[in-house]
Amino acid sequence: MAATFRVDFVMPRTALLAAILLLAPMAGLAQQPVRPLPKVGGCPLGYYASGSYCVPSSSGNSRGAIEKTGNSCPLGFYASGSYCVSSPSNNREAIQKAGNSCPLGWFSSGSYCVKNR
Repeated sequence: MAATFRVDFVMPRTALLAAILLLAPMAGLAQQPVRPLPKVGGCPLGYYASGSYCVPSSSGNSRGAIEKTGNSCPLGFYASGSYCVSSPSNNREAIQKAGNSCPLGWFSSGSYCVKNR
């Protein structure tokens, strides 16, 4: 009788969870980019003034933001002065709407277009 060898690989649960979390951002979820913004009044939460710009703080806790148009923010964002800041649980990107419609793959949310998931 021939001997057979069987090798089982069991990934610990913590390693499996870590692998899933690392791959999650690659699942097509777009978040609002964290980048300098033109300064309009005071800077939003997580940003500081630098010349004519609001710059994300170096702590790494800044959320993506866009200038606020009108009195409301798009779905998944909250108002912070003259800006709309992405909520911590938001995985969508928003842009200011140009005209009455949004580009393919985006939906209307007030004065903004929000990217579909």
